[in-house]
Amino acid sequence: MTLCISLASRPSNVGTRFHNYLYEELGLNYIYKAFAPTDLPSAIAGMRGLGIRGAAISMPFKEEVIALVDHLDESAKAIDSVNTIVNDDGVLTAYNTDYAAVARLLREHAVPTTHSVLVRGSGGMAKAVVAALRDSGFTNVTVVARNERTGRALADLYGFGWQQDVGESTADLILNVTPLGMTGTDADAVAFPQSAIDAAEVVFDVVAVPSETPLIRAARAAGTPVITGAEVVALQAEEQFVLYTGIRPTPEQVRAAGEFSRQQA
Repeated sequence: MTLCISLASRPSNVGTRFHNYLYEELGLNYIYKAFAPTDLPSAIAGMRGLGIRGAAISMPFKEEVIALVDHLDESAKAIDSVNTIVNDDGVLTAYNTDYAAVARLLREHAVPTTHSVLVRGSGGMAKAVVAALRDSGFTNVTVVARNERTGRALADLYGFGWQQDVGESTADLILNVTPLGMTGTDADAVAFPQSAIDAAEVVFDVVAVPSETPLIRAARAAGTPVITGAEVVALQAEEQFVLYTGIRPTPEQVRAAGEFSRQQA
């Protein structure tokens, strides 16, 4: 049996159920497990030594893990952020499938590139989001981050603006890339004030657990179109599945796996 894993400070069962659903559906002798490592270097060494085929990398390890792998695929190298590692006979190659998922969702939801954008967050996932916005043609983007060093660095890297707090700011597209609203201590937090939600044309929250975050619920109540973290997870997990197994499931199989994972979350 081939083992694949996820490494996150707050592991969820969404990715686990997504991958295991497809393994069963396609008759593959694979299994997927989620872990919360307290020692990332040891976890990656264990992956190499135990022959673990693949690992999904989540917050807060997306940048720290770069020094622990052998090769960076262009998808990870371009944004210095990793969300996937593939083990080929002890050689670890890092990828980033978040970027492609965000860019694809912006296209599929037909979000106009003329929209102004507020992105809250400046970590590894934020890099994927901001890069996807830039490469999709968005030009009026502001990074909102309390950490001035990382916030300014991210904004400057892509030629965008930075500010420390949302304050009274509004935008056509508001996008949360922080743990606010995630299951746990931040479960009740709303990433943007109601004034920003009411003014937005589209609300996008990358938090996957729960899929209906306080931000998403507030946007739905205001009648504003949303893009959810569950959608991001499904698309990026599809690409991870292909990297791990060499098999691309059908769109119907991906849709069913995504629905299954959300129903059980």
